[in-house]
Amino acid sequence: MQITERQIAQVNNQIQALLKAESFYGKKLEEAGVTSIQSAEDFQKLPFSEKNDLRNAYPLGLMTAPEEKIVRIHSSSGTTGLPVIIPYTQKDVDDWAIMFQRCYELAGLTNLDRIQITPGYGLWTAGIGFQAGAERLGSMVIPMGPGNTDKQLQMMMDMKTTVLGSTSSYALLLAEEIQKRGIKDKIHLKKGIIGSERWGEKMRRRITEELGIELYDIYGLTEIYGPGIGISCSHDCGMHYWDDYIYIEIIDPVTGEVLPDGELGEIVITTLVKEGAPLIRYRTHDLSRIIPGECPCGSRFPRLDTIMGRTDDMMKIKGVNVFPAQIEEILKGFSEVSSEYQIRISHLDGKDTMRIYVETNGTVDFLDLAKRIAATVKSRIGFTPLVKVVEIGLLPRSEKKTKRVIDERYE
Repeated sequence: MQITERQIAQVNNQIQALLKAESFYGKKLEEAGVTSIQSAEDFQKLPFSEKNDLRNAYPLGLMTAPEEKIVRIHSSSGTTGLPVIIPYTQKDVDDWAIMFQRCYELAGLTNLDRIQITPGYGLWTAGIGFQAGAERLGSMVIPMGPGNTDKQLQMMMDMKTTVLGSTSSYALLLAEEIQKRGIKDKIHLKKGIIGSERWGEKMRRRITEELGIELYDIYGLTEIYGPGIGISCSHDCGMHYWDDYIYIEIIDPVTGEVLPDGELGEIVITTLVKEGAPLIRYRTHDLSRIIPGECPCGSRFPRLDTIMGRTDDMMKIKGVNVFPAQIEEILKGFSEVSSEYQIRISHLDGKDTMRIYVETNGTVDFLDLAKRIAATVKSRIGFTPLVKVVEIGLLPRSEKKTKRVIDERYE
């Protein structure tokens, strides 16, 4: 998507605010002698911003608006290094709620829906983002937060919840519990708004079938408001994102070169009207592509494809670069296995070893299935993993994000 004249004007406003605040990015611009841009070519010459820049600005080095205008902070959910603190003005909070409301409306929600919110509240952006959008829409909010599955299911039945806001991992856990307890006839769910982790076709199909609901992918990250900057529509062919609030480019993660629409690469986001902590050309490390052409739903907003993974998900095994999505794609071809899998990488007897754990029901020959999966990985990726087949339900389930890759080489 080529940047428009209006978006260039909005970027120039962000540049002025960053220069005035003398933030890390303002200093980058100053060093480069940039005070404004005039064209798409100028924009593409602007330096990228990275997660480490944001960490180095801890605690409030990203604050671009005067402190009296800051009404809230949020923090990224990352577990390593210093957290990233993002300050928000009242306008930022309101803009985010407007975007989230649009997400709900694109998914066909109304003020008669009852939305049960299971992601976390507090410093994490998810819970409060889901809630603010629902309140703007006028829906009834059931603000459960994470965990306590017994209580979640009780409220779901008693409140006749129609919409579930959740990670895909927790949606699957709830679906399995509903089946196990035989309470599907007491559940009134119609839709699920699912975000915060990449999830495959098998998992989507299991949740859809077991809960009997429509699923919508929601996209976002704390550094750029939070969830709600994009969502899939009922045609399920990509996520519409709000290009009056953010500008998205796709770049080659190695060279940094901007890629044409339709090509897979790293998502780079620029905020167009953010006040508290504007970001220009922020490298998200999420992998996707911009889908060219118009969506059958008729929305004018451009589309991102499903998130395919992250540039930092890459595992190096026996000299071969592997992404979890490649393993997931192979497992998709085996109808006998469930959506759940776990990859463990260890260093044994001087060499790297990958073990893949998969789940299946008791009607198949575990040993034969393990051999067939290992042979397929060898033929497609180039090395033979150890495959361990276990019964459905034995791999861990999560109330947040499921950890699918455990690298024991560095533990």
